[in-house]
Amino acid sequence: MARGDKLLESMRVNPRDWRINDVARVCAMFGIGCTPPRDGSHYKIKHDDMASILTIPAHRPIKPVYIRELVRFIDAIGKGEG
Repeated sequence: MARGDKLLESMRVNPRDWRINDVARVCAMFGIGCTPPRDGSHYKIKHDDMASILTIPAHRPIKPVYIRELVRFIDAIGKGEG
């Protein structure tokens, strides 16, 4: 299992207590853009294969709902959905 897969699986199993640098790291491992906020506090998560843009607040810890959305986003890219 690749490092990115292990990190994603850890997020899938336990969506609590993650930080924005963990989100940025998993995005980088899967070739997903993770743009820091210019104004405000939300990072923008985007990929060329997806029509939608996911926003994740940088507050610590990140709420589990946002981690679950990120996992679904990555899963959708793997399946070619968008």
